[in-house]
Amino acid sequence: MAKREPVSLAMNTRVLFVCMGNICRSPMAEGVFRHLVRQAGLDEVVRVASAGTHAFHLGEAPDRRAQAAASRRGYEIADLRATRVREKDFDEFDLVLAMDWDNLSALQQMAPKTSHHKLQLLMRFATEHETATIPDPYYGNVQGFEQTLDYIEDACNGLLELAKRRATQVAAA
Repeated sequence: MAKREPVSLAMNTRVLFVCMGNICRSPMAEGVFRHLVRQAGLDEVVRVASAGTHAFHLGEAPDRRAQAAASRRGYEIADLRATRVREKDFDEFDLVLAMDWDNLSALQQMAPKTSHHKLQLLMRFATEHETATIPDPYYGNVQGFEQTLDYIEDACNGLLELAKRRATQVAAA
């Protein structure tokens, strides 16, 4: 039987998903990505969190429509609570992924220049959908939440491939 390398040699990936209030898109992304990471057996090396650029909903659970849409697809996010992006997040996370241009712009204003390379749009990792951003479903209907999840699942699957590559990079070296 081949001896396995200790997981601790793998390169960790720390991902922060960001939307405006941290009650719709970013907690859904956190739930989807956490699920994919667990399925891939990478929960030892991938850290996942979410936050908002604004403090509108601090301490609140995700929007009930977001919870329902996520739950229908097997993602449980009811235990998450809204937080706001903090200055130390730019040090603690490798990727800070915004849902749209407005939140990316807010992050660019908040982050020290030395962390700007970590700021990206989540949809950059999508392979099936052409859109650059994930629209905010908050003021829409149930279908908006379903479309949001379609985009998030697509992008998170692409992001998982990056996390897998990073997890094996150092271990293979």
